[in-house]
Amino acid sequence: MSEPLRIALVGGSGLVGSHVIRLCVGREDVSLAAIARGELALPPGARMEVFVAAPDKWGEVIEALRPTALICALGTTRKKAGKDEQSFRAVDQELVLSVARAAKAHGVERFVSISSVGADPHSNAFYLKVKGETDRDLARIGIGRLDVLRPGLLRGSRGETRPAEKLAMLASPLINPLLQGDWRKYRAIEAETVARAALHCAMRPARGRFVHDNEAIQRAARGLAQPLGESGFTRPIGGP
Repeated sequence: MSEPLRIALVGGSGLVGSHVIRLCVGREDVSLAAIARGELALPPGARMEVFVAAPDKWGEVIEALRPTALICALGTTRKKAGKDEQSFRAVDQELVLSVARAAKAHGVERFVSISSVGADPHSNAFYLKVKGETDRDLARIGIGRLDVLRPGLLRGSRGETRPAEKLAMLASPLINPLLQGDWRKYRAIEAETVARAALHCAMRPARGRFVHDNEAIQRAARGLAQPLGESGFTRPIGGP
């Protein structure tokens, strides 16, 4: 059996990051290590390393880990962005780019970033403008493979109360079918689906720059090979 793929994760306490951790439970083809500011609550059966350090030391952790791929699931919310724009930039732009530069400097071959539908450096909406600027600058760093995932509204339990977002998630089964054509990318999507896509992209060796909307995210999620038990064989989810 070949050596498991070494993947580092930042943002493991968030909605997508926590799903990435759960998806790696029981996988023998992946060795996941999380880098965080504080302790993480790990799911039952998780066997992984968690490195707790201040963000300005994350580059040193990446240097020590030398992962092949890094999944960056850092991110705050539109609500928080509106309250404190500089704090939002500090995480969703400056910290993301700092992690990517450290990854590039220490030989990481693949970088997966969770962005947002509508990200555009020329947007009039602050949240989408910052996301777009970050996506643009990530591409300039020059990591061998860059995957930027731009999902719509994430569905899943965050463990905190966000009335407007909760209402939107409840309404999404009715609204999603109405979003057709170019509007399909704005459909709500399960956070677990995004996590599956992120893990699949991290495991892909092909070089290049790839931007994934909802439909591409769903295709990538279906492509994630899932262990079939003790045999060690895998199959794509939804495949034959």
